[in-house]
Amino acid sequence: MNLKIATWNINSVRLRINLVEKLLKEEKPDVLCLQEIKCVNDAFPMKDIKKAGYEHVAVHGQKGYHGVATLSKIPFKKIESRDFCEKGDCRHIATDLDLPGGLRIHNFYVPAGGDEPDPEINVKFAHKLDFIREMTSIFGKHRTKSKNRMVLVGDLNIAPLEHDVWSHKQLLKVVSHTPVEVDLMNELYASHDWVDVMRRFVPETEKLYSWWSYRAKDWEAADRGRRLDHIWVTPALSEAPVAMKVRKDARGWERASDHAPVIATLRL
Repeated sequence: MNLKIATWNINSVRLRINLVEKLLKEEKPDVLCLQEIKCVNDAFPMKDIKKAGYEHVAVHGQKGYHGVATLSKIPFKKIESRDFCEKGDCRHIATDLDLPGGLRIHNFYVPAGGDEPDPEINVKFAHKLDFIREMTSIFGKHRTKSKNRMVLVGDLNIAPLEHDVWSHKQLLKVVSHTPVEVDLMNELYASHDWVDVMRRFVPETEKLYSWWSYRAKDWEAADRGRRLDHIWVTPALSEAPVAMKVRKDARGWERASDHAPVIATLRL
């Protein structure tokens, strides 16, 4: 079977529920993972999502900030969430899909990290680094389990490669592309020998973005993007990816999120 998974930092699901519905109608993913939903669980637009054909919804939200949700056409066997760094933030949810052989999807919203890339003076940046370290520790413990079928998706708020940003040299001291963040992401990447699905389809020598700042007067003309959103799979699924795309056009929709949806198809 083919499994189509989408990930999207929606930047307020209630404000942009019409855009979520539009994406679901056009792409018909089996699973959509949302980040930065910015609402408590009870305020999540459940009726709209179920009306769109997604009966299985896992939500881990909080008022006004953060929050993640996973919408699925496939039933869940298990839902879990972890409080990373014991901050009380809702930044992670894991769902086990009811599929032959099993499949766990980790949906993450990693802290952005503020503006100053110095953990000594910026607690937000320190939090981000600690968050990535904790992720690395957790997934490293499962590394010996070679049959683990896991997908990690979300807004990881790091653009690790030279061509994941519009200017490698100019962004080396900008949060999201600093050497310390890139090094930590590489450690996370190695913790379970993750496969970078997006770069399976777009060579590392080519520019690849999923985020364009609201600050640009004409974001499309400037095209000063960064690849902050990711889809990874474990080695057990290394041969599964058969397609990937970034819906860049969604960044131009009316009242759009500053992130574009990223969509991957896995052949299980």
